[in-house]
Amino acid sequence: MTLPVLPNRLDVAMVAGEASGDLIASLAVAQLAAAGRRIGGIGGPRMAQAGFAVQVPMERLSVRGYVEVLRHLPGLLRLRADLARQWSAQRPGVFVGVDAPDFNLGLATKLRTAGVRTVQLVCPSIWAWRRERAPKIRAAVDEVLCVFPFEPEVLAKEGIAGRFVGHPLADMLPATPNRAAARNRLGLPEQGAPIVALLPGSRRDEIKHLAPRMIAAAAVIQQRIPEARFVLPAASGERRAELAVHLAQSRATIQMLDGRAHDALEAADSVLVASGTATLEAALFHCPMVIAYAMPALSYWMMKGKGYLPWIGLPNILCNEWVVPELIQDAATPQALADAAIKQLTDTAHAVAIAQRFAGLHAQLRQGFPTQCAQAIERHLNAA
Repeated sequence: MTLPVLPNRLDVAMVAGEASGDLIASLAVAQLAAAGRRIGGIGGPRMAQAGFAVQVPMERLSVRGYVEVLRHLPGLLRLRADLARQWSAQRPGVFVGVDAPDFNLGLATKLRTAGVRTVQLVCPSIWAWRRERAPKIRAAVDEVLCVFPFEPEVLAKEGIAGRFVGHPLADMLPATPNRAAARNRLGLPEQGAPIVALLPGSRRDEIKHLAPRMIAAAAVIQQRIPEARFVLPAASGERRAELAVHLAQSRATIQMLDGRAHDALEAADSVLVASGTATLEAALFHCPMVIAYAMPALSYWMMKGKGYLPWIGLPNILCNEWVVPELIQDAATPQALADAAIKQLTDTAHAVAIAQRFAGLHAQLRQGFPTQCAQAIERHLNAA
């Protein structure tokens, strides 16, 4: 594939490789475009709608799994080399890599060597694992724009400049959740029936390893709390079909939803949730949760012990304490999941304390991300 050449020099060259990056970047793109800046590169439909010139669609980078990455690696390396050559010659005012560090840090290193200012939006998780990546980040970028408040300090210890710009989800989600309205939207009773959301994840392996445990836990909860109601968002038609197989064997009454995970989280009194971004979303809806994760035994053996923190769930990491339970691998039994959720459903003081802690976290992360991010990029443009 020949890399298209844009007619005008870019003020901001940008690369985002996944749907989450498309969303995050679009917020900053809208602000920069409104100020008359020319922004282009690799991006998605949200970025394009905000004023981004798409040279290459982000699907070119959206590759998951070791086998798929290896199969596409030659093409990805060619694409990165082509971008490096073109942008080194055209000299955009600043390059912004949006997440996707495996692709973006290598590109940023080449552009920085050519005299282009470079910024990484979303800090690679060196605080959780792969700390050996720090020298590569230090060589690649002038600054990292961080979405978590503790990250600039972690980066500073590695000699890397970092700036906290807030988390986009904290701005997008309501500061005060409206549980009654969410229940009304889902056709659930507003009072008298505890609501439990089940979020086993959006990938096939997560469904395989977590959905049966969560569905079985729902049956245990319903036996203890007969009036409890359960909602299970399906991320896609394919996931819905996989979940339906497990639901057919369930003794609990569970309402499956087409998407609508945010409605489910806003409506819920407790959520059984796979470790990942959904845990942060649950916290931003101020919802008590039980974090679970399970994977194939060999993968777990390989990953075990590589983390630097006592937690894997973002809410606990951000709060720097055990706010909600984490049940990992063999510990994530249906009975254990149910017991932890039942405590949140029946111990009002415990549930209120969790909700209040998450409300404080929400306020801390709610910093006006679009403006903060755009202003940080403008500072680099002005210094170029």
